[in-house]
Amino acid sequence: MEQPAWLDHAWREAGVRETPGPAGNDRILQFFRDVGHPAVASDEVAWCAAFLGACLERAGLRSTRSLLARSYLDWGTPLQTPKLGAVATLSRGSDPGQGHVGFVIGAGDGRLFLLGGNQQDAVSVQSFETSRLLGLRWPPVAAPQDGSREDIFETSLAHVLEMEGGWSDDPHDPGGPTNLGITLAVYAASKGVELTEASRAALKRELQRLEPAAARQIYRTRYWTPSRADALPPGLALMHFDAAVNHGVGNAARMLQQALRVTADGEIGPETLGASRTLPSNEIVGRYADIRRERYRSRGHFWRFGRGWLRRVERTVAAAQKIKGVQTSPSMQRQPGERNMTATDNPSGTGKWWGNSVTIWGALVTAASTVLPVIGPLLGLEITPDLVSELGDRVVDVAQALGGLVGIAMTIYGRTRATTTLERRQITFQL
Repeated sequence: MEQPAWLDHAWREAGVRETPGPAGNDRILQFFRDVGHPAVASDEVAWCAAFLGACLERAGLRSTRSLLARSYLDWGTPLQTPKLGAVATLSRGSDPGQGHVGFVIGAGDGRLFLLGGNQQDAVSVQSFETSRLLGLRWPPVAAPQDGSREDIFETSLAHVLEMEGGWSDDPHDPGGPTNLGITLAVYAASKGVELTEASRAALKRELQRLEPAAARQIYRTRYWTPSRADALPPGLALMHFDAAVNHGVGNAARMLQQALRVTADGEIGPETLGASRTLPSNEIVGRYADIRRERYRSRGHFWRFGRGWLRRVERTVAAAQKIKGVQTSPSMQRQPGERNMTATDNPSGTGKWWGNSVTIWGALVTAASTVLPVIGPLLGLEITPDLVSELGDRVVDVAQALGGLVGIAMTIYGRTRATTTLERRQITFQL
């Protein structure tokens, strides 16, 4: 019988054991990171749920991301009988808040055989009395991500791989040796191997031979899933995923929260996810891009990599706006008769039409108020003496003064709030 994919990942960790003393086994700590608990620094913390969740996440499934074994009682689909790969939740003592969780690999004679973590301080197979069984659940295989969400991941991954390129070992790059965007440190962690001077050379050779399929799995388990990009609107998901890869998952979470103007605590929960759906995605993406640019400019290596970093932001914004399902505001939608931008129009690719600029309109109002009365007669727009007499001798002066004041105020206001460059746009008038 072919075993489920999550069991494949579980068997690969068989034999991993807690490290005596205060230092935790990094492979066990990786289980915590995979389910969104990077702050856990000791393998003394109960880790059966972390292990099980990590195996599910590595197989592309959504776990509960909780460290409580009993969180799996309401997850997935209930089963009446044991099944290979099913998630079994057991009681532990008389405390209703405690429990144990593992994968079913067999049953018989009143006992369940589970492959699980934190079983005798290791990933191992152990038997338990069926009287302790609280529930059997089957992973929601049919709907961890619907087809459209999977398409978004593939599109986002293709963009990241294009941005990252192939092998690089620039001594000025703080990330160190990198291939397909995967740094040596991340590659070592994905293998559960400590990066030391002794292991560095061998790991570096392996990283140089990294295949796209292996990189894809690393991207999903270490960036896409932990960053919660799968729960964001399409275009924003791409921007956030790219930021998680380039800046780190925690930094990306805080930048996203700054863009959404919610509490920037680095924990993406209901508040953040709810806010991500309240505004057009392109508006949030624009704010996110500005935050990334500011962060890049603060880096000490901006002198060397700055142009490439800023170019990456511009291309990520453009890619995010192209994703099917992205929400755009009316000012970003191209109307019939408008032409596509060129590099001459707007090199950044994120500008706005001049007709939407308060600054431009302020200047036009000022010009109209002060210049039009002088050149008006030349254009056939004459203010007659009779009109002046009827309305008051000072009406023109007052109109000019008010118009000039309004125009100057609009110009100053528009300049202080301007955040994007202008683009040219063709306009057709029909008479």
